[in-house]
Amino acid sequence: MELKDLEIFQLVAEKGTITEAAKELNYVQSNVTSRIRKLETEMSSPLFNRHSRGMSLTPEGKKLLTYSRKILSLTEEMKKAVQTNKEPSGKLEIGTVETVIHLPKILSSYIKKYKDVDVSIFTGVTKNLVEEVLNHKLDGAFITELDFHPDLVSHEVFQEELVLISSSHASTLEEIKEEPILCFSKGCGYRARLAQWYRDQNITPKKIMEFGTLETILRSTVMGLGIAFVPKSEVELLENNGHIRFHKLPDKYSKIKTVFVRRNDTFLTPTIEKFIETIELSKL
Repeated sequence: MELKDLEIFQLVAEKGTITEAAKELNYVQSNVTSRIRKLETEMSSPLFNRHSRGMSLTPEGKKLLTYSRKILSLTEEMKKAVQTNKEPSGKLEIGTVETVIHLPKILSSYIKKYKDVDVSIFTGVTKNLVEEVLNHKLDGAFITELDFHPDLVSHEVFQEELVLISSSHASTLEEIKEEPILCFSKGCGYRARLAQWYRDQNITPKKIMEFGTLETILRSTVMGLGIAFVPKSEVELLENNGHIRFHKLPDKYSKIKTVFVRRNDTFLTPTIEKFIETIELSKL
């Protein structure tokens, strides 16, 4: 079995079609097809279900994908491990929730200092980002603080205060309790905190509306579409200008930390080590 076979298998699994995988690899489709068949022969098992919409993994294929990710990640880590005396270089793939106010400062400082690193940023909610880190798809991620996970190590970035916001026309917390909630998808740490407050108040929200960006949530709140639970630092200007109104919740719901997480069993390369160092320096 060749590592390239695993790379091709993994890409086909992610893309769902031979055509898309071949296009990304710049291979002819027949080459990709033959490599997949060769791998299936070596595994003595079909790895994909073929159907009109493309290809999906069989139970055996799903098992192989788990091992494939580990093998390819370990291979990449091995390559990096022999470069410990070198300056940070290569790819650095970082995930982040959308509201990390310190991120521009961290990125700017890091990229200016380490010009040979190709940094890619991916946004998402905490739960999804954690899964991406655990599955070796991201080198690390900025997330809202979560319960201890044995496979992760975390580095605190900053503490944030969350505030419940409404349009400027609402004056009291009592008035807005039954307003629609505007939030990110499930897995968002802010949404989880607000949900806990509602449960503790024995209130069931009548309507929850999910949005993909903070900007859309804030604009919708200003227009009176509903209420949102967001970092105070992101909305102070809107409140100062009279576009929204703050409603504070107790500290157990509103005080939250942003942390940077990475797998604790991966080799700490100069590239990621210096990124963590940059995070620490940003707090000074």
